[in-house]
Amino acid sequence: MDDAELVRAIEDNAAELLMAMGAAGGGEQRDDAVARWTIGGSPIDYHNAVVAAADERAVAESLALLKKHGVPGNWHVGPSMQISRDAILAGFAAAGSEPGMAVRIDELVPAEVPGLSLTRVGDDDALAVWESTLGQGFGEGEREARWVASVYQKLGYDDPWQHYIGWLDGVPVGTATVFLGAGVAGLYFVMTVPDVRRRGIGAAITCGALRDAGAEYAVLESSPAGRSVYERLGFREYCTIELYEWAPTG
Repeated sequence: MDDAELVRAIEDNAAELLMAMGAAGGGEQRDDAVARWTIGGSPIDYHNAVVAAADERAVAESLALLKKHGVPGNWHVGPSMQISRDAILAGFAAAGSEPGMAVRIDELVPAEVPGLSLTRVGDDDALAVWESTLGQGFGEGEREARWVASVYQKLGYDDPWQHYIGWLDGVPVGTATVFLGAGVAGLYFVMTVPDVRRRGIGAAITCGALRDAGAEYAVLESSPAGRSVYERLGFREYCTIELYEWAPTG
């Protein structure tokens, strides 16, 4: 893949994941020449997502739908979205940005932690462990983990969904999800429980999960805190994904 193809894969992998999760959560889906979104299926703003738009009318229309459902939401604005940022700001507030990153999986810098093992989630019991682990330190904590796990239970445990639990000396300490879409492996929900952070566990889980992904390239959208970790593993920034948010009041 050249740089332009990787940028598009970063955007498209995330869009496919968000649309699939939103649909499983019961969201209203739109996917046409004007806009692509999933709204109303999640209590989490990130997952009531506008992932593509070609007309400024989509700003008001998506806002009206969020208000109808009474849920918070995000616009995920990558390089391919050719809409004025001022138009988006007419309905949504700027909420920061995430670097879109990619790496050839065979060029990942190895990362290992003594005593750490990785297992793939294959049934509801394992998903419950994944959920309880994620809830200890990701995003909105238990509330977000509960919703994400409920969606993953509906979507099943086979490809394109690959969920992993990291175990340190037999205790669950981390999570990751790999989503196969847009010709790449997308990495999501990488989390290490607070008590064992800064020991390289997140990096080791990332490497282990991606080595088994069956794709040539891996992509992700990093949090500011995770960026340096991914850079050390060999990921490079290819684009920026801007986030714009709206939340109901009262």
